[in-house]
Amino acid sequence: MGQAKAKKEAWKEKEKLSKPLSQSRFNLLAIGTRRSPAPFLYEEVAYWADLEERVIGVIARDVQDDDYYWSLLARDRNGRFRSADFDASLRSARYATVALRERISKAVTEDDLAELGTQGDETNQATDLLAIPQRTKPEDLHPNFRLLVETPGRAPARAVFKELGPWLAPSDPHFVKEFQTKQFDQRLWELYLWAVFRELGYDVTQPEAPDFHIASPRGEFTVEATTCAPSTGGVLVDHPDPKTTDEIKAFLKDYMPMKFGGALTAKLNRKSANGESYWERGPGAGKPFVLAIADFHKPGGDGDIGSMTYTQEALWLYLYGHRVEWEFIDGSLSIRSVKASDHVYKTKTIETGFFDLEGTENISAVVFSNAGTLSKFDRMGVDAGFAPDDHRYMRIGFRLNPDPNAVIGTPFSEEVEAENGERWSDELQIFHNPRAKFPLPLEAFAGATQHQFVDGQLVSYSTGTPVLSSQTIIMHLLSGEEFEAASASGAS
Repeated sequence: MGQAKAKKEAWKEKEKLSKPLSQSRFNLLAIGTRRSPAPFLYEEVAYWADLEERVIGVIARDVQDDDYYWSLLARDRNGRFRSADFDASLRSARYATVALRERISKAVTEDDLAELGTQGDETNQATDLLAIPQRTKPEDLHPNFRLLVETPGRAPARAVFKELGPWLAPSDPHFVKEFQTKQFDQRLWELYLWAVFRELGYDVTQPEAPDFHIASPRGEFTVEATTCAPSTGGVLVDHPDPKTTDEIKAFLKDYMPMKFGGALTAKLNRKSANGESYWERGPGAGKPFVLAIADFHKPGGDGDIGSMTYTQEALWLYLYGHRVEWEFIDGSLSIRSVKASDHVYKTKTIETGFFDLEGTENISAVVFSNAGTLSKFDRMGVDAGFAPDDHRYMRIGFRLNPDPNAVIGTPFSEEVEAENGERWSDELQIFHNPRAKFPLPLEAFAGATQHQFVDGQLVSYSTGTPVLSSQTIIMHLLSGEEFEAASASGAS
C-alpha cells in the first residue's frame, strides 16, 4: 500500500470517531463555557464531538483576522466542558475541521480524558441538582421535584439540569436542598434566570446579595430574584379564583397587583445587617439594579392553568400605575394609557404605580417571564436532542400578532423537536423604570421584549413574534403490548 493510500485509510478510520453536533446541543453542553468577550471576537461556524460526547469541539472564525481556530473541550473534575486544547490562525474552516477531528480521535484513543479535562481550579464538590441526599424522606421532596426525577417524559429537563448544575456557585449552601424541597419554584426561577443571562452573553457570578452580578463588554448590572408565592395569611389568603370575564378583570385589577406589590416592595425595603439596600451591596454598587419576578402563587396541574400564564397584565398595570384602553377609530386601533386608581381587595388597599414609590429610582427595571417552569427546561432539552424516542412534546398557546390592529395574540400549535431554535430568553419581558437613577440600556436585553413608559404612554419593543403564553403537553407513545397492559390495568 502506497504512503498516500495508507494516509487516506488512516484518516477514514479517524473520521469514524467523530460526529457533527448541532448548535442547540453544543449550547447546552457548553452552557457555562463561553466568556463574555467571545461573541465580539469569534464567529462560531461548526461543532463536533466524539461518538459518546466525552469531548466536544468548536470551529470559529476570527472576525478581525478572518482566519480560523478550533477548540477541544473536555469535562473537568466538576463535570463542566471546558477548553482542553486549541489551535489558531488556520487558513480555512475546512482545514480547522480536519485538525479538530484528528484531535478528537487522538483524545478518545490516546488521552486520559480525566487528566485532559482537569483545570486545577475545580471545587471539592460539584453542584448536583438531582442527587438526593441519603436519609431524605420522600414526603419532604417537593411534588414538582418528584415529577422531575421520577417521570420518564421529564428526561429532557433532567439533561438540562445535569449540565447546568456543575456551573453553579451559589453563595447559599442550602440552594440544592431548597430546590428539592420547600422552595422548588423560587430556585427554579433563579436557575432559569442564570440560563437566560448566559445565553445573552454575560459572565454570571452569584454573590451573597444580590443574587446575580452580570457583566460583559456591554456593561454590568445586578439582579435580585423574587417570586409571588401562595399567601398563607391576611386577606390575600382568600384567593378569588376568577371564572367570568368580569371576575378576571377584577382579579387582574386588584388582587394580582397586591401579590406583585408585596413581593417587589419587600425587596425594595429590605436592608442588610449593615443597613444597606440591595443596590448598595456587592460589586455592582453604583450600577443598574434589576428586580426579577415570577408568579408561582397558583400552580397549574390537574387540568388547571398556572397563574403565571395570564397575570402579566396586572404587572405592568401596577408598575406604571396606568391601564391601557383601546378602541377602533375609522378601522384603526387607537390605544391610550389612563391613570389607574389604587388597588383594593376586601379590607386591603395599596397605592398603584410601583415605579412612583419612594426609593424605586434605585431600581432600573423589573424583569418578568411566564416561562420559568419545568416545561421550559423540557423544551430546551428537547431542542438539544434529549427527547426520549417514545415521547412527543406539543406546545399550544398564543404568539404576538404583528398586525397593528390586533388586540389578541395569534393562536399556535406545534410539535417541539430537536433544533427548533428556541431561546431561553424568548418569553422574557423587561419593564424599564422611567425614573431610574441608573437606567438600564435596551441593549442589555437585546432580542427580548422590552417596555418603556414615555410621555405618559406605554411603548413596547419586540423581535419577531414572541410567545405570549403557552402550555406544553408531554405524550407517551405506547407499543401494542404496553397499550394492552395499560388497558388491562385500567390505566388511561
